[in-house]
Amino acid sequence: MIEQDMSENLVKTIYLGIGSNLGNRRKNIEQAKFKLIQSNIKINKSSRIYESLSWPNPNNPKFWNIILEISSNLPPLKLIDICKEIEIDLGRKKREKNAPRECDIDIIDYNNQKMKSRIILPHPRMHERNFVLLPLYELNKVWIHPILKQPIKKLILSLSNKDIRSIKQI
Repeated sequence: MIEQDMSENLVKTIYLGIGSNLGNRRKNIEQAKFKLIQSNIKINKSSRIYESLSWPNPNNPKFWNIILEISSNLPPLKLIDICKEIEIDLGRKKREKNAPRECDIDIIDYNNQKMKSRIILPHPRMHERNFVLLPLYELNKVWIHPILKQPIKKLILSLSNKDIRSIKQI
C-alpha cells in the first residue's frame, strides 16, 4: 500500500500572472482564463488589467497583465505544464527570450511554497515588477513574500517612481 501525503490533495491558493503584448490582448487574456477553467482550475479572483511597458525593450508593444488568484490541488510542475500548453494553444511560438508574445502565464506564488527546480517559486523577479505587484496588491493587500518576508506594500514602495508612473489600469 502506498502512503500518500495528505497535503498533496489539499487545495492550494496560487497566484498566476497572465500577460499579452501581441494580437488582441484582452481576448488572449480572457481565453487564457477560459482555458484554465476548462482545465478544472478554479479562479477565485481576477485583478483588473494593467498596461505596462515591454521589458527589457520598451519599444516593443505594451503588455496587458492581470493576476489571478486560483485554487487547485495540482502540483506546481503539473500546473506549469498546463499553463505552457495554454500559451501554445493561444499562438505563442518559440522566440528569443522576452520577445513579444500572444500569451505568457507565470506562477507568481504557489501557496507560499519555495522551490528551485524546473521552475523557481515564488517567481524570482516578481518583487521587482510593477505589473505583478500592483495587481497582486489589488487581490491581497496583506500578502507577504515567502522568501524576502516583506509585505507587498513595502515591495511596491521599493519600486522606482518611474516604474510606478509607467503603469496604468485599463
